[in-house]
Order: sequence, then C-alpha cells, then structure tokens
Amino acid sequence: MKFNTRYTEYNNYKKDLEDRAFCGYDTSFGRMISSGICGTDEHVLKGELVVNYPLIPGHEGAGIVESVGDGVCAVKPENGQCDACLYPKGNFCDKQDVLPCSGLMLDGTSRFSCRGRTIYHSFRTSTFTEYTVVPEIAVVKIDDAAPMDKVCLISCGVPTGYGAAVNSAKNSYLVTPGSTCVVFGLGGVGSAIVMGCKASGASRIIGVDINEEKFPRAKALGVTDCLNPNKLQKPVHEVVKEMTGVGVHFAFEAIGRVDTMDAAWNSCNDSYGVCLIVGLAPSDAQLCLEAAKIVSGKTLKGVCLGDYKTRDCIPQIVTDYLQNKINIDPLVTHQLPFNKLDEALELYHSGKVIRCVLLF
Repeated sequence: MKFNTRYTEYNNYKKDLEDRAFCGYDTSFGRMISSGICGTDEHVLKGELVVNYPLIPGHEGAGIVESVGDGVCAVKPENGQCDACLYPKGNFCDKQDVLPCSGLMLDGTSRFSCRGRTIYHSFRTSTFTEYTVVPEIAVVKIDDAAPMDKVCLISCGVPTGYGAAVNSAKNSYLVTPGSTCVVFGLGGVGSAIVMGCKASGASRIIGVDINEEKFPRAKALGVTDCLNPNKLQKPVHEVVKEMTGVGVHFAFEAIGRVDTMDAAWNSCNDSYGVCLIVGLAPSDAQLCLEAAKIVSGKTLKGVCLGDYKTRDCIPQIVTDYLQNKINIDPLVTHQLPFNKLDEALELYHSGKVIRCVLLF
C-alpha cells in the first residue's frame, strides 16, 4: 500500500507510520474517510502562509480511529491547559499550530517521512492522505450514524461560517432578527455564514462575489441581493450603504483579502455596525483602517471557527445535523475520489462548487 497524494508517494507506509505514531505521546492513528478542500488549503498550496514544506495538506476531515497511543485515555472537553481554553469566551488554543504552523506534533517531531526525509503535518491534522496521525486534542468523537461524506465539513467550514453568525454573538455579536447583513465571499464558508444569518432571522442578506455563477446557489440559501464588485460604478461598500441607507448591522469577510476586509469594515453602520473577519489572510498581509472611524462605535472582530470551543461543540453540531436542526447538505455540491484531487482543485478554482468532498 502507499499514500496516493498529489505531493508524495510512500511505500510500505502504513506499518511504518503506525510504528512511529506513538512515541510515548497522546496521539491517534486514523484512516481518513473524507476531506473537504478549504480556502486555507489554497493559501498553503500558494505559499501564502508560514508553513514548513514539504507537508501533507488538509484539515477538514472525517475518519475512523484505528489505534491510539498510551497517552490517549478518552475523548474529553478542551485540553484546559492554555489561556484560550480556560477563558469562557476564548477558543484559539495554543496547541492548534496555526499561526504560524510548525508542521510538528506536540512533542516537536513529525510522524511522516519519505525516503528518510521529514514530511510536515498541516495544523496537526493532514487530512489529504489515507492514513494520518493526530494529537488527541485534534479528534472529537461523533455519532456513529453521521454520514462521513458530509460531516467532514463540520470540522471547519460549517462552524467557521455558521458559527460566525449564530455563535460569535454569544460574545455580544450575534446576528439578531430583522438585522441587515453583507457577506463578502460566497464559497463554502461564506455560504455557511448565509445559512447562519438566515437562521438568526436577518431581514436582508447581501452577498458579494466576483463570480456570478455562485449567485443562484447563494439565493437558494438565503441571500436577498447579489453584488459583483467588478460591475459596479462605485466602490462596493458605497453601494451597500446606499442599499441599506445607513450601513449594515453585520458585515462578514470570508475570503481572506485585505481589500475585502476593508470593504466589509466600511459597509458597516458607523455607530453600531459589527465587522467580523472570518477569512484567513496571507501571513504577510497588513490591514490598514481609517483610524478616526474606529472611535465612532462600530466593532471589528476576528472569528476563528465560529468562536466554538470545538471539542465540546462539534459533536453537538453533528447531532443537530442528524436531527435536521441544521442542513449542511446543500454545501456539498461535488464529491470525487481522492485520486482525482487535481480535478477537485480545478473545480475549486473555477468557483463551480461550494464544497467538493474528497472520498478515500
């Protein structure tokens, strides 16, 4: 057997990987069943994030744990050892290995190699591979009835987007009934934001994207108005303010670009608007705002994974999906076997998908 990825091939990998997986630390060895392709994976492939190469990408996955290390005792709440986990409203855990990504496990080693060369992990998950090794904090147990070809999205895209609208506001930024919203970026995360805004009772949801092929799906999910900035006679934030009269209550940026972050900020009502940055920008990007506008009263907030404490909340989101309280099926527009990864990436770049799920 061997890894079948676009990046590396591994001969006799499974036995070697399992032998090296545990090294006296809290690790799990698992077989992936499905993985989504996320915008953050695109940043990694383009070299826009600080990561170590070569690495196995992917972080939005569902699979089956086949064996565990001695340090793994059970699925339990957040690790409770860092400030973000201990603080009631925090969720950006120090152990996530995101900004920047070292590509190493918690003990400072990699569990992947090819012909004696180290291969790095991606955010301690690496889901673009049939078998992977992850720390216990990166795994949550979900209902056995969950369809594995869908719920991989609940590990990233769904909580990131949906939670930005329905959960971030538990920290005082919740979309309220009758509010007006604008969503910059109508891909997987942006579509989940739209779903959250609609579920929260927003009266108007403006969707912004340069790819008009996304508009029909966005309207089916709840978008009331669609704007293509490339076809406007003035900056998009000015059009949004004209449409709403005073600016929106909530603006969401789900692309990870400085210019769209600025446009989202300027689309907000100057007195009480809330701008939520959901998209992950390249590592060297700098956001510059008009300083005088900051004192007006509107709020700028960054949102990681919908502000959910993920190990506690993801199993509940899966249960909500199984109980038809949230429907993520419309977000999975394509499914392809993993050996067609190149085709899946082409679909992603074309904008013809919300999420393409890779199946192993």
